[in-house]
Amino acid sequence: MIVSTMAITSPSIVTISDTAREQLKGLIADQPADRALGLRVFIQSGGCSGFSYGMGLDENPPKEDDQVVDVDGGIKVYVDAYSSQYLQGAEIDYVDELMGGGFTIHNPNAVRTCGCGHSFQTSDSAGEAKSCSH
Repeated sequence: MIVSTMAITSPSIVTISDTAREQLKGLIADQPADRALGLRVFIQSGGCSGFSYGMGLDENPPKEDDQVVDVDGGIKVYVDAYSSQYLQGAEIDYVDELMGGGFTIHNPNAVRTCGCGHSFQTSDSAGEAKSCSH
């Protein structure tokens, strides 16, 4: 029995800045060559404002309900259906700062963010706020 997944390719869910793309290419290049990796970006309920961001390299193929964004340089970004409604139009960036550099998300859907920068709230106040522990 052959099971296939039909992920939806979408160019507009999220974008990646040039700086973030270069950082991701470096991270992927450091992984074993036989692994086909994509960047999984998601949101989850929690954080001090209601939602918190998450991302990581994923060696699994995209799931059936994933939106897949093909980025120049051969990078694929996977966003599940639940997260895509809150990440529509967001940009993944990389900042190199003395205190707290790393990947960040600029999200036009966030109406309020937490001081920690890992948590946000949407206009419909979805998500359940919890203490920030990161």
